[in-house]
Amino acid sequence: MSTVILITGASTGFGRAAAETLARRGYTVFATMRETAGRNANNREALESLAKREGLALETLELDVTDDSSVDKAIQQALDRAGHLDVVINNAGFGNIGVTEAYTVEQIKQILDTNVLGAVRVNRAVLPGMRSQRSGLLIHVSSAAGRVVVPFLGPYCASKFALEALADAYRFELSPFDVDSVLVEPGIHRTPIFDKMLNPADAARVDGYGHAGEYAKRVSDVFQAGISAPDALESDEVVECFIRLIETPYGERPFRTVPTPAIQPLLEAYNAAAAELRPVVAQIFNVPELALQRRATVAGG
Repeated sequence: MSTVILITGASTGFGRAAAETLARRGYTVFATMRETAGRNANNREALESLAKREGLALETLELDVTDDSSVDKAIQQALDRAGHLDVVINNAGFGNIGVTEAYTVEQIKQILDTNVLGAVRVNRAVLPGMRSQRSGLLIHVSSAAGRVVVPFLGPYCASKFALEALADAYRFELSPFDVDSVLVEPGIHRTPIFDKMLNPADAARVDGYGHAGEYAKRVSDVFQAGISAPDALESDEVVECFIRLIETPYGERPFRTVPTPAIQPLLEAYNAAAAELRPVVAQIFNVPELALQRRATVAGG
């Protein structure tokens, strides 16, 4: 029986590359995106043409991670067509660069709704089935900015820090059901996410920073230089991480994976220290069993 994978934010970037690569590898893939009849119609058609041309088990579905009913409908469609879901890649998200104070509350809600609550909605829709079948893998696409705060990326960093915390909680709580939760933490890769960065709406607050607001441009310039370099990384390294995680048996997967070589030295010690703390925390709060990756030992759904 083919492993069935659902990917959010599959119109472009990591999600699109993963959908194509995993389908070519023989997996059954549901590539989801919003506005499949609107602004993403060309992306949907391109994936559908690829699937038909190469005979791939690749299907597109309409899924807006900020809409409960859209999420529930898409997950049910996938379950109706495939019978089960084995892997979910929570990839949908967007970023920002700008003075944190100048982002309105509504703008920050928008980022959190997509980057954090989007994954929560999808996970809530798929987890009953995964718990019932006693297997499953949640891959959360985080960021190096989910571990280290970058100035002028405040809302984005906050969203990824929150995603990291939720992924860790899922990993603890789902372990009795052999359902795994992991994180992938990319650095700078050349993807369309940089074409849709959210700018702060409150221009008066930006003006209030005067020359200090120019630091935001320095940060932006680093990203632009990174994605414009001739040897800029694209999506391959991230997709390879997805493949390794999917094909690694339960109990042997790392919780955090950093696919970007330049970022690995920055995060390795931090991630290693966090891994050592997990069983300590579980022991302190009297749930030491949940820090162990093991075969399911409880019954019930």
